[in-house]
Amino acid sequence: MDIDSTPIHTDLVLLGGGHSQVAVLKSFGMQPLPGVRLTLVSRDVHTPYSGMLPGYIAGHYDYDTCHIDLRPLARFAGARLIHAAVNGLDLDNNTLLFADRPPLRFDWLSINTGSRPPLLTVPGADEYAVPVKPIDRFLLRWAEIIRQVCASSGPYHMVVAGAGAGGVELLLACQYYLHKRLREQNDNPDRLRWTLVSASPDILPGHNPKVRAIFTRVLAERGIKVLCDVAVTQVGPDSIQLSDGQSLPATTVFWVTGAAAAPWLRESGLATTEQGFVQVNDSLQSVSHPQVFATGDIAHVVNHPRPKSGVFAVRQGPPLTANLRRVLNGKAPQAFRPQRQFLSLISTGDPYAVASRGRWATEGRWLWRWKDRIDRAFMTRYQRLPGMPATSATAPTEMRCAGCGAKIGAAVLNRALARMPAPVQKDEIVTGLNSP
Repeated sequence: MDIDSTPIHTDLVLLGGGHSQVAVLKSFGMQPLPGVRLTLVSRDVHTPYSGMLPGYIAGHYDYDTCHIDLRPLARFAGARLIHAAVNGLDLDNNTLLFADRPPLRFDWLSINTGSRPPLLTVPGADEYAVPVKPIDRFLLRWAEIIRQVCASSGPYHMVVAGAGAGGVELLLACQYYLHKRLREQNDNPDRLRWTLVSASPDILPGHNPKVRAIFTRVLAERGIKVLCDVAVTQVGPDSIQLSDGQSLPATTVFWVTGAAAAPWLRESGLATTEQGFVQVNDSLQSVSHPQVFATGDIAHVVNHPRPKSGVFAVRQGPPLTANLRRVLNGKAPQAFRPQRQFLSLISTGDPYAVASRGRWATEGRWLWRWKDRIDRAFMTRYQRLPGMPATSATAPTEMRCAGCGAKIGAAVLNRALARMPAPVQKDEIVTGLNSP
């Protein structure tokens, strides 16, 4: 049977175009499921690949190289693409809610929207700090900061709050790019002053001592001031206050601390963590609502908690795809066990990287070249799609009879309507014929 002519009987909605969901889209483009209508809902049509963002900030990649355009990928998958932000989830009626469009019904829902900064409760942070997420908004702010730095004169103080891998990579990438830009315009890059603030006793608390020692050396070589075991307690227009009483000048403050979920997820009734992340079982299904799957940063695998990292979202792509196919075919999903240890390749701004896995660490330019090949190979999967005909996103929907009488002949319908009592008029209900 021609897949395009198969009536739709099941709606699978993918919320978010994250690292796991792009694998689902690619799979459905290669092997469509007859009768399944696929819909992608995303606030953004360009999804960034987190592994290449430090390289983009440092100037090693352009925008297109490190972003997946969801539009051709959705067309390839035969999916409808709804470019909109979700603001609610009605689990009683299996619908996604929007501020500016009608609700969207689903039979199965998969969420891969990533995380966002927690509510910035530090005084002044919401007004003056630059959160690293959502990434698209951060990149707009980054472009503004580049212009400000290049147009400035005299000392310019850059502070990064958060000394995990994300904060360290961000600082080194920003420094590499801005120093290069200033040298190109015959300006002195040494007028930029850099400070890394860590609330933990060490930088990179999730990594082994060898990795921390390497980056301690790199940061010192780059003239970056590191403050550990202190937290930012207040952010002002040109300074920050620290928990030890210090006050530091700060022209720009990057906020790279913690992660949280959109408030509507917790309000939906899904079982979530305190931070709002969807609690899922080993099959990546919600522990409270089995019609909902979740992966990536937005998910918390109850039996196998892992740090928020893009590598886990990438690894969850194949099992998510397999389990969605299983439930759509009426089969039980299978358990997935994420790896305990994983290889991290952390860049240092320049084409140089540090490898970290368990208690092992090494460094070198060859690691950056290896990381570059891995990242480009991942992007190629979703940027260079096979020349295969995709199924139509507007395939005929199976008529689900709700008693409207649309399939009844005119004579029979007229006789039935004539015997019906007059409808009760209510002021709060506006009907199509009576509306102004």
